Amino acid sequence: MAQEQEPDDWRSDRTGAAAAGTNPTVLCRLATGWAVIGDTQHLPGYCVLIYDGDADQLTELPRPERVAFMADMVVLGEAVERACRATDPAFLRINYEVLGNTWGHLHGHIHARYAWEPEHLRVGPVHLYGAERCAPEHALSARHDGLRAAITAAVTEILAAG
Repeated sequence: MAQEQEPDDWRSDRTGAAAAGTNPTVLCRLATGWAVIGDTQHLPGYCVLIYDGDADQLTELPRPERVAFMADMVVLGEAVERACRATDPAFLRINYEVLGNTWGHLHGHIHARYAWEPEHLRVGPVHLYGAERCAPEHALSARHDGLRAAITAAVTEILAAG
């Protein structure tokens, strides 16, 4: 999620910007945080669940809050799966990650994976793609509006179904 930032850029406080309505990547609010579409769409459907509170890692949360955060990740992952499966017949699966190595705020990554990925990269973690993931041609833009809408609609449907 690293990009050049201006001091008043929404990326310098993604959670605060989400709460203020100025984070343009927000898809929706879930019980424990903000579902956002990734700044880069190298693998279409990449999303992040940003915890709406003060925590660096899962173990800092009381057990019920940990479970709720992971449940929100599952909802977001299911929504990404539905949207990506409908959009690309080469969709294969969803990968989930809670890392916290570069941003000291609890968040979870949702990665859609596809049959069109090179096999040596498809079978490993997404970070093996390296800097290619953040190349300018993969930047989130208006061309992703349909996917954004499909993911948001899927979250709404999943939550309504209980």
